Amino acid sequence: MIHGMGYRYRLHRPDLPGKPDLVFPARRKIIMVHGCFWHGHDDPGCAVGRRQPKSNLDYWLPKLARNRARDAASQASLRCMGWEILTVWECELRDSEALRQRISDFLRPI
Repeated sequence: MIHGMGYRYRLHRPDLPGKPDLVFPARRKIIMVHGCFWHGHDDPGCAVGRRQPKSNLDYWLPKLARNRARDAASQASLRCMGWEILTVWECELRDSEALRQRISDFLRPI
């Protein structure tokens, strides 16, 4: 979708904290695409993000907490480096027009 909108980007740059999903170097902007379950989407309207694992909780609950902590640390580092960040959640992919507008607003030059 983003490429079709005319934007060019780099994928998973290993030199940046957290290897961000889509990097727009000239704009100093990053889009992170998060799975609701894996990254702990806390929106009340997102059932997947609030779902708890049913088995092996001693493994999964700390694992998911580490994912959230790692995301927060990576984003804080990126912001300190001067990057702007947009997080796109898996559940937002269903409404492509709203997502397209949100991305366009984020990438639009100031």
